[in-house]
Amino acid sequence: MSRKIKLLWDFRGPDAKETAKHHTIHLKDFATIENLNFHEIDIQEKNPMLVAAFITVDEADMKIFRDALKPHRGEIG
Repeated sequence: MSRKIKLLWDFRGPDAKETAKHHTIHLKDFATIENLNFHEIDIQEKNPMLVAAFITVDEADMKIFRDALKPHRGEIG
């Protein structure tokens, strides 16, 4: 069974939440166009001024997403 990797993009400032929500659209579009599987795409709000958009993928597919989309960070699980 493959581990799941969460790739995250951080957005800061008063428009962080709306920007992160918009970024999730691009993540879904990329996965669809490239015919890649994913588990979840959503946002994670640390506080009103720091929100992350994320996609959770299988470890086997992580490099494809990482190299094409340049996430700010990643987490296992």
